[in-house]
Amino acid sequence: MSLVFIEPAKLSDLDDIMKIINSSKKFLKDSGSNQWQNGYPDEAVIKQDITNEDAWILKVDGQTAGYAAIIIGEEPTYAEISHGSWENNNDPYATIHRLAISSEYRGQNLSGLMISNLISAMRVKGIENYRIDTAPVNKIVQRIAEKNGFVYRGMIEVDNEPIDPERVAYELNLRKYE
Repeated sequence: MSLVFIEPAKLSDLDDIMKIINSSKKFLKDSGSNQWQNGYPDEAVIKQDITNEDAWILKVDGQTAGYAAIIIGEEPTYAEISHGSWENNNDPYATIHRLAISSEYRGQNLSGLMISNLISAMRVKGIENYRIDTAPVNKIVQRIAEKNGFVYRGMIEVDNEPIDPERVAYELNLRKYE
């Protein structure tokens, strides 16, 4: 049995994080996705996540196995949604961004474990509403979102992907489980 947990990322984790991000970019490209193929996310984005204390790493037996940013607050690209609507526009929410698992650890359901841990960390801060998005061709992240209780809400457009900005948007509201 492996020891698996998340912790806030530090600048000293940057090299490990960028290896994970770069291997995920290659994985997406090999899967036929345009997502993350224009340089985003780059080192400056990840450094900003760390500086803002939004960056988290997944550790497996002491090794960095995954990365994600989770940001509390309004996500500008979520202001307009088509083909649906958000269920909860009243409460604060946290958005999971840049979820990536090392190629050495893919296929072990670690992304689901990471999402669960991120939600637990944000729940301590009183957040009960979560959002995530991904490219329409990224069926893996769509399945991960749905397996973790997220519900399809519609389509949004991101501003960091000029080639293919359309994204499938999901939401998870914990209040309905109370």
